Amino acid sequence: MLARYVPLFLAAFVSAGAVALAMLLGNDLVEQAHLAARWTARVGFPIFILTYSASALARLWPSVATKSLLRHRRQWGLGFALSHTVHLAALTSFLLVSGEPPQLATVVGGGGAYLLLYAMALTSSDAAMRALGVWWKRLHRAGIHSLWFIFTFSYFGRLFEPGRMAQGLVLFPICLLALGLRLWVRAKVRRTLVSV
Repeated sequence: MLARYVPLFLAAFVSAGAVALAMLLGNDLVEQAHLAARWTARVGFPIFILTYSASALARLWPSVATKSLLRHRRQWGLGFALSHTVHLAALTSFLLVSGEPPQLATVVGGGGAYLLLYAMALTSSDAAMRALGVWWKRLHRAGIHSLWFIFTFSYFGRLFEPGRMAQGLVLFPICLLALGLRLWVRAKVRRTLVSV
């Protein structure tokens, strides 16, 4: 029973830890807020990847761990929503204390992603699934792929930034691998249906 709350506790713990570390290591309020925004995005990424890959991992490599991940995927998704809410607060704080205006692409793309994220979080229940019917699956599919695209696009861009290239070299392939796992499972299911 407690296992279902692990993703939420983990998300709260690592997000709070990222903010606390930023407060300790930043030299002033602007740097503290900047580090908090950067690090809260990073700690949310593994939670998102686990959520995004849960079904594929359970189908390709069934085990106690992958079946538990799939069974509690809803809680992992809510954990990601929690961690990314902390990121939004940290990013907003940075923009306020630095006086730096947000870029239009960030406001439009990020704003749309947060709308989808919160729509998914608010409909992460059996009652919402029944009420929305086929639209529930459409919303969650569009939302999770949109979030995947934003992470992937961001980390791809870092491949061309000398100071952050290493981050792109590690995290961009992880995004591609997560998509590859999902496509592999889809191909296996189609082959099975054709052969029946």
